[in-house]
Amino acid sequence: MTLVLNNVTKRFGKNTAVHNLSIEIPENEMFGFLGGNGAGKTTTFRMILGLLDHTSGEITWNGEEIDYGKSSVIGYLPEERGLYPKLKVRDQIVYLARLRGMGKNDAVQELEKWLERFRVPEYIDQKVEELSKGNQQKIQFISSVIHRPKLLILDEPFSGLDPINVEMLKDAVADLKNQGTSIVFSSHRMEHVEELCEHVCILQKGTPVVQGALREIKRSFGKKNLVIHGDLSLDFLENYDGVIRYKALSEGCQLQIVDENVSQDIFNALQGRGFIRKFELEEPSLNDIFIEKVGAAYE
Repeated sequence: MTLVLNNVTKRFGKNTAVHNLSIEIPENEMFGFLGGNGAGKTTTFRMILGLLDHTSGEITWNGEEIDYGKSSVIGYLPEERGLYPKLKVRDQIVYLARLRGMGKNDAVQELEKWLERFRVPEYIDQKVEELSKGNQQKIQFISSVIHRPKLLILDEPFSGLDPINVEMLKDAVADLKNQGTSIVFSSHRMEHVEELCEHVCILQKGTPVVQGALREIKRSFGKKNLVIHGDLSLDFLENYDGVIRYKALSEGCQLQIVDENVSQDIFNALQGRGFIRKFELEEPSLNDIFIEKVGAAYE
Protein backbone atom coordinates (compact mmCIF):
# COMPACT_ATOMS: atom_id res chain seq x y z
CA MET A 1 0.00 0.00 0.00
CA THR A 2 1.76 3.13 -1.23
CA LEU A 3 0.95 6.64 -0.03
CA VAL A 4 1.18 9.12 -2.90
CA LEU A 5 0.99 12.92 -2.80
CA ASN A 6 0.85 14.40 -6.28
CA ASN A 7 1.38 18.17 -6.74
CA VAL A 8 -0.39 18.91 -3.45
CA THR A 9 -0.92 22.57 -2.53
CA LYS A 10 -2.72 24.07 0.45
CA ARG A 11 -3.59 27.75 0.73
CA PHE A 12 -5.16 29.61 3.62
CA GLY A 13 -6.39 32.80 1.98
CA LYS A 14 -3.32 34.43 0.45
CA ASN A 15 -0.92 32.32 2.50
CA THR A 16 0.44 29.13 0.89
CA ALA A 17 1.17 26.58 3.63
CA VAL A 18 2.23 23.74 1.27
CA HIS A 19 3.31 24.29 -2.32
CA ASN A 20 3.35 21.66 -5.04
CA LEU A 21 4.43 18.72 -2.87
CA SER A 22 4.91 15.39 -4.65
CA ILE A 23 6.15 12.36 -2.73
CA GLU A 24 5.68 8.61 -2.79
CA ILE A 25 5.97 6.62 0.43
CA PRO A 26 6.35 2.88 -0.20
CA GLU A 27 4.84 0.19 2.00
CA ASN A 28 6.84 -0.94 5.06
CA GLU A 29 9.04 2.15 5.04
CA MET A 30 9.74 4.99 7.40
CA PHE A 31 9.59 8.43 5.79
CA GLY A 32 10.85 11.52 7.57
CA PHE A 33 9.58 15.08 7.28
CA LEU A 34 11.92 17.83 8.45
CA GLY A 35 11.39 21.54 8.70
CA GLY A 36 11.12 24.32 11.24
CA ASN A 37 7.91 25.66 12.75
CA GLY A 38 5.57 26.79 9.99
CA ALA A 39 7.30 24.68 7.33
CA GLY A 40 4.07 22.82 6.50
CA LYS A 41 4.63 19.43 8.15
CA THR A 42 1.50 19.31 10.31
CA THR A 43 -0.63 20.78 7.49
CA THR A 44 0.61 17.98 5.21
CA PHE A 45 -0.30 15.34 7.78
CA ARG A 46 -3.78 16.77 8.24
CA MET A 47 -4.32 16.72 4.48
CA ILE A 48 -3.18 13.09 4.27
CA LEU A 49 -5.69 12.19 6.98
CA GLY A 50 -8.50 14.16 5.35
CA LEU A 51 -8.77 16.52 8.33
CA LEU A 52 -7.95 19.39 5.95
CA ASP A 53 -8.95 19.65 2.30
CA HIS A 54 -6.09 20.28 -0.09
CA THR A 55 -6.47 23.26 -2.43
CA SER A 56 -5.13 21.32 -5.41
CA GLY A 57 -3.36 18.08 -6.21
CA GLU A 58 -4.15 14.50 -5.25
CA ILE A 59 -3.53 12.31 -2.19
CA THR A 60 -4.08 8.56 -2.43
CA TRP A 61 -3.26 5.50 -0.37
CA ASN A 62 -3.27 2.24 -2.27
CA GLY A 63 -4.85 4.16 -5.16
CA GLU A 64 -7.81 5.43 -3.10
CA GLU A 65 -8.58 8.57 -1.13
CA ILE A 66 -8.28 8.34 2.63
CA ASP A 67 -11.60 8.77 4.42
CA TYR A 68 -13.18 7.96 7.78
CA GLY A 69 -13.87 4.41 6.62
CA LYS A 70 -10.12 3.74 6.73
CA SER A 71 -9.65 4.96 10.32
CA SER A 72 -9.36 1.36 11.56
CA VAL A 73 -6.08 0.91 9.64
CA ILE A 74 -4.55 4.36 10.24
CA GLY A 75 -2.88 5.67 13.38
CA TYR A 76 -2.14 9.33 14.15
CA LEU A 77 -0.12 10.89 16.94
CA PRO A 78 -0.81 14.65 16.74
CA GLU A 79 1.73 17.22 17.86
CA GLU A 80 -0.89 18.73 20.17
CA ARG A 81 -1.44 15.81 22.53
CA GLY A 82 -5.09 15.20 23.36
CA LEU A 83 -5.80 12.72 26.15
CA TYR A 84 -8.67 13.11 28.60
CA PRO A 85 -6.92 14.03 31.89
CA LYS A 86 -9.63 12.72 34.21
CA LEU A 87 -9.92 9.28 32.59
CA LYS A 88 -7.94 6.28 33.76
CA VAL A 89 -5.42 4.95 31.25
CA ARG A 90 -7.37 1.69 30.74
CA ASP A 91 -10.67 3.52 30.06
CA GLN A 92 -8.97 6.04 27.77
CA ILE A 93 -7.26 3.44 25.58
CA VAL A 94 -10.21 1.05 25.45
CA TYR A 95 -12.49 3.91 24.37
CA LEU A 96 -10.16 4.97 21.54
CA ALA A 97 -9.52 1.35 20.49
CA ARG A 98 -13.24 0.62 20.26
CA LEU A 99 -13.71 3.66 18.02
CA ARG A 100 -11.31 1.88 15.65
CA GLY A 101 -13.23 -1.38 15.72
CA MET A 102 -11.39 -3.33 18.44
CA GLY A 103 -13.11 -5.40 21.09
CA LYS A 104 -12.64 -4.45 24.74
CA ASN A 105 -10.69 -7.59 25.75
CA ASP A 106 -8.33 -7.35 22.77
CA ALA A 107 -7.70 -3.68 23.55
CA VAL A 108 -6.87 -4.41 27.21
CA GLN A 109 -4.52 -7.26 26.24
CA GLU A 110 -2.73 -5.05 23.73
CA LEU A 111 -2.53 -2.19 26.26
CA GLU A 112 -1.01 -4.47 28.90
CA LYS A 113 1.63 -5.59 26.40
CA TRP A 114 2.57 -2.00 25.56
CA LEU A 115 2.66 -0.87 29.20
CA GLU A 116 4.93 -3.82 30.00
CA ARG A 117 7.18 -2.88 27.11
CA PHE A 118 7.39 0.73 28.30
CA ARG A 119 8.05 -0.50 31.88
CA VAL A 120 4.98 1.18 33.36
CA PRO A 121 2.43 -1.66 33.90
CA GLU A 122 1.26 -0.04 37.14
CA TYR A 123 -0.19 2.95 35.23
CA ILE A 124 -3.13 1.00 33.78
CA ASP A 125 -5.56 2.22 36.49
CA GLN A 126 -4.09 5.66 37.05
CA LYS A 127 -5.67 8.85 35.75
CA VAL A 128 -3.85 10.46 32.84
CA GLU A 129 -3.42 13.72 34.79
CA GLU A 130 -1.50 11.85 37.50
CA LEU A 131 1.28 10.89 35.06
CA SER A 132 4.36 12.89 34.13
CA LYS A 133 4.39 14.53 30.69
CA GLY A 134 6.79 11.89 29.40
CA ASN A 135 4.56 9.05 30.56
CA GLN A 136 1.46 10.78 29.19
CA GLN A 137 3.25 10.78 25.88
CA LYS A 138 3.81 7.03 26.08
CA ILE A 139 0.07 6.59 26.62
CA GLN A 140 -0.68 8.89 23.69
CA PHE A 141 1.68 6.82 21.52
CA ILE A 142 -0.05 3.60 22.62
CA SER A 143 -3.40 5.15 21.67
CA SER A 144 -2.15 5.70 18.12
CA VAL A 145 -0.86 2.12 17.63
CA ILE A 146 -3.19 0.02 19.80
CA HIS A 147 -5.17 -1.16 16.74
CA ARG A 148 -2.02 -2.15 14.78
CA PRO A 149 -2.42 0.34 11.95
CA LYS A 150 -1.08 -0.22 8.44
CA LEU A 151 -0.29 3.50 8.09
CA LEU A 152 1.06 5.44 11.08
CA ILE A 153 1.58 9.21 11.14
CA LEU A 154 3.67 10.59 14.00
CA ASP A 155 3.95 14.35 14.45
CA GLU A 156 6.99 15.15 16.63
CA PRO A 157 6.75 11.85 18.55
CA PHE A 158 9.95 12.39 20.56
CA SER A 159 9.50 16.01 21.65
CA GLY A 160 9.69 16.52 25.40
CA LEU A 161 11.05 13.05 26.15
CA ASP A 162 14.24 12.33 28.05
CA PRO A 163 16.96 10.33 26.21
CA ILE A 164 15.97 6.97 27.76
CA ASN A 165 12.33 7.33 26.71
CA VAL A 166 13.36 8.57 23.25
CA GLU A 167 15.32 5.32 22.74
CA MET A 168 12.37 3.28 24.02
CA LEU A 169 9.98 4.94 21.55
CA LYS A 170 12.46 4.72 18.68
CA ASP A 171 12.78 0.96 19.22
CA ALA A 172 8.99 0.62 19.25
CA VAL A 173 8.65 2.60 16.01
CA ALA A 174 11.37 0.51 14.33
CA ASP A 175 9.61 -2.73 15.38
CA LEU A 176 6.30 -1.51 13.97
CA LYS A 177 8.00 -0.78 10.65
CA ASN A 178 9.57 -4.25 10.62
CA GLN A 179 6.12 -5.76 11.25
CA GLY A 180 4.78 -4.09 8.10
CA THR A 181 3.49 -0.65 9.15
CA SER A 182 4.24 2.28 6.83
CA ILE A 183 5.36 5.18 9.02
CA VAL A 184 5.53 8.88 8.24
CA PHE A 185 6.94 11.11 10.93
CA SER A 186 8.14 14.63 11.48
CA SER A 187 10.84 15.79 13.80
CA HIS A 188 12.86 18.86 14.65
CA ARG A 189 15.75 16.52 15.37
CA MET A 190 17.68 15.68 12.24
CA GLU A 191 19.64 12.89 13.92
CA HIS A 192 16.39 10.99 14.64
CA VAL A 193 15.31 11.17 11.01
CA GLU A 194 18.82 10.27 9.87
CA GLU A 195 18.90 7.22 12.10
CA LEU A 196 15.42 5.86 11.33
CA CYS A 197 14.43 6.86 7.79
CA GLU A 198 15.30 5.61 4.34
CA HIS A 199 13.53 8.50 2.59
CA VAL A 200 13.24 12.13 3.70
CA CYS A 201 11.69 15.42 2.68
CA ILE A 202 12.89 18.77 4.04
CA LEU A 203 10.23 21.46 3.82
CA GLN A 204 11.05 25.17 3.83
CA LYS A 205 8.02 27.46 3.97
CA GLY A 206 5.81 24.77 2.48
CA THR A 207 8.13 23.91 -0.40
CA PRO A 208 10.29 20.76 -0.56
CA VAL A 209 13.95 21.79 -0.79
CA VAL A 210 15.45 18.29 -0.41
CA GLN A 211 13.68 14.99 -0.94
CA GLY A 212 14.43 11.41 -1.89
CA ALA A 213 16.39 8.43 -0.62
CA LEU A 214 18.69 9.55 2.20
CA ARG A 215 21.60 7.53 0.83
CA GLU A 216 21.28 9.13 -2.61
CA ILE A 217 20.89 12.63 -1.15
CA LYS A 218 24.14 12.21 0.78
CA ARG A 219 25.97 10.71 -2.18
CA SER A 220 24.93 13.46 -4.56
CA PHE A 221 25.92 16.15 -2.05
CA GLY A 222 29.57 15.24 -2.66
CA LYS A 223 31.12 17.05 0.27
CA LYS A 224 32.44 15.09 3.24
CA ASN A 225 33.18 15.75 6.91
CA LEU A 226 36.57 15.03 8.42
CA VAL A 227 37.18 14.79 12.18
CA ILE A 228 40.74 15.01 13.48
CA HIS A 229 41.84 14.64 17.12
CA GLY A 230 45.48 14.98 18.09
CA ASP A 231 48.18 16.60 20.22
CA LEU A 232 49.20 19.24 17.71
CA SER A 233 48.10 22.56 16.28
CA LEU A 234 45.60 22.15 13.46
CA ASP A 235 44.99 25.86 12.79
CA PHE A 236 46.79 25.67 9.44
CA LEU A 237 43.89 23.55 8.09
CA GLU A 238 41.44 26.48 8.32
CA ASN A 239 42.71 27.90 5.01
CA TYR A 240 43.85 24.60 3.51
CA ASP A 241 42.99 23.99 -0.14
CA GLY A 242 39.72 22.03 -0.40
CA VAL A 243 38.52 22.87 3.13
CA ILE A 244 35.12 24.58 3.04
CA ARG A 245 34.47 24.89 6.75
CA TYR A 246 36.71 24.62 9.81
CA LYS A 247 35.41 24.11 13.34
CA ALA A 248 37.78 23.95 16.30
CA LEU A 249 37.05 21.20 18.85
CA SER A 250 38.53 20.75 22.33
CA GLU A 251 40.53 17.76 21.07
CA GLY A 252 41.13 18.87 17.49
CA CYS A 253 38.88 20.02 14.66
CA GLN A 254 36.00 19.13 12.38
CA LEU A 255 36.27 20.03 8.70
CA GLN A 256 33.91 20.06 5.78
CA ILE A 257 35.90 19.22 2.66
CA VAL A 258 35.17 19.30 -1.06
CA ASP A 259 35.59 15.54 -1.54
CA GLU A 260 37.37 12.54 -0.07
CA ASN A 261 40.54 13.17 -2.11
CA VAL A 262 41.21 16.23 0.07
CA SER A 263 41.33 13.96 3.14
CA GLN A 264 44.29 12.12 1.64
CA ASP A 265 46.14 15.41 1.05
CA ILE A 266 45.44 16.48 4.64
CA PHE A 267 46.57 13.10 5.96
CA ASN A 268 49.89 13.51 4.15
CA ALA A 269 50.22 17.11 5.41
CA LEU A 270 49.86 15.95 9.01
CA GLN A 271 52.79 13.54 8.85
CA GLY A 272 55.58 14.50 11.28
CA ARG A 273 53.56 17.30 12.95
CA GLY A 274 52.54 15.38 16.05
CA PHE A 275 50.45 12.51 17.44
CA ILE A 276 47.07 11.87 15.75
CA ARG A 277 44.51 9.99 17.85
CA LYS A 278 41.61 10.14 15.42
CA PHE A 279 41.31 10.72 11.69
CA GLU A 280 37.78 9.92 10.52
CA LEU A 281 36.07 10.64 7.22
CA GLU A 282 32.27 10.89 7.56
CA GLU A 283 29.28 11.25 5.26
CA PRO A 284 27.71 14.73 5.33
CA SER A 285 24.95 15.11 7.91
CA LEU A 286 21.42 16.19 7.09
CA ASN A 287 22.25 19.43 8.88
CA ASP A 288 25.13 20.08 6.47
CA ILE A 289 22.79 19.50 3.54
CA PHE A 290 20.11 21.75 5.03
CA ILE A 291 22.61 24.59 5.52
CA GLU A 292 23.71 24.22 1.91
CA LYS A 293 20.19 24.15 0.48
CA VAL A 294 18.47 26.69 2.71
CA GLY A 295 21.35 28.91 3.71
CA ALA A 296 20.75 28.67 7.46
CA ALA A 297 21.46 26.26 10.30
CA TYR A 298 18.50 24.03 11.17
CA GLU A 299 16.99 24.61 14.58
